[in-house]
Amino acid sequence: MTEQNCEICAFNNPKVTVTAIIIKDNKLLLLKRNKDPFKGKWDLPGGFLNQNEQPSDGLKRELKEELNIEVTSLNFINTFPGNYTWKERTVPVSDHFYLTDIQGDIKLDDENSEFQFVNLKDISIEDIAFENSKEMIKYLQKDFAFDLNRVKELVAQLDPSAVVKEQSIYKAILDGFIAKKYDGEKLIGMGWIFPRQTLLRRQAVVEDMIVDPEYRGKGYGEEILLQLLEWAKKEGMNTVELTTNPQRLAANSLYQKVGFKIHPTNHYLYFINE
Repeated sequence: MTEQNCEICAFNNPKVTVTAIIIKDNKLLLLKRNKDPFKGKWDLPGGFLNQNEQPSDGLKRELKEELNIEVTSLNFINTFPGNYTWKERTVPVSDHFYLTDIQGDIKLDDENSEFQFVNLKDISIEDIAFENSKEMIKYLQKDFAFDLNRVKELVAQLDPSAVVKEQSIYKAILDGFIAKKYDGEKLIGMGWIFPRQTLLRRQAVVEDMIVDPEYRGKGYGEEILLQLLEWAKKEGMNTVELTTNPQRLAANSLYQKVGFKIHPTNHYLYFINE
């Protein structure tokens, strides 16, 4: 069947592209394009899928070709529509973005002239190629930009032995919602909530609620908790669960104040590697 007598060929369906979001120290990997379209603009690594290729396989192939690196993990973030123009023909695309862990030293092919890791907050959207990539970076600047060292300081107040891995924070954001409280640009409190589907109900779990001791007693903990509960309502949760040490009197008082009820049950932990 030729394109002239192919009815389905007249449909302007999007082509599928895959793009890697590679973040290190809250800095995003950007590549300077060495070819048209948008030669000289900054871009994200990725490209078009081949026929019968899975998105994960396509992205691994593209990163090997463009950067000569290996992928250790992929986590889907979001999809944004866009357009791609080549030789005076514009086609719609559906771009699938993945949070990507890599290993190996970056070695560029001829598609790009240089690479940089740029602080998320400092990226100028006007310097970015493709509208879909611009939308993705706006999303990252809104939800992924934070002071990593400050997060580690806060978490250490909950558990001094805890090791905070940067990629785990991003995955936690993708898996649920992190409420943050700032004093100016200083992160002073945070809390995480994530969904969990059981056989009986759709529920959410609150974890890692913390306010810097210097700022306690000012209602910030309640403000953070109410943000988490609002997220749970919007996401259609039936119940919200949390656990806390009985000796944390202020925390226990707060949870009961906003409506949590003590659920009489034994709470067990089983450590896989012990």
